[in-house]
Amino acid sequence: MTYTCIDVSDALPIIENDALIVDIRDATSYQNSHIINAVSLDNDNVQTFIETSNKSRPIIVCCYHGNSSKGAAEYLAAQGFSEVYSLNGGYSQWSAMFPEQCELGS
Repeated sequence: MTYTCIDVSDALPIIENDALIVDIRDATSYQNSHIINAVSLDNDNVQTFIETSNKSRPIIVCCYHGNSSKGAAEYLAAQGFSEVYSLNGGYSQWSAMFPEQCELGS
């Protein structure tokens, strides 16, 4: 299995078509602001996520700037997720382009 890097502008239609966004930034950053409906994923909950998630649902991995998400996307693809994307530019680019798609505080 492999993953695909995707630009922020190309991610929106995939998200609107039922993709799940996983945010791998630290808990404080996620709590301060994140993409609407994104799930916070870290070392403490990744195994449960893998065991309980629908592996055929598209997954978009988001980090700060689009670097760390590549490793996480590769890992999730190796765990059997069939359609995995790494978000180029990460949350910083997403929030600059689509601030209305961000949830502040949680």
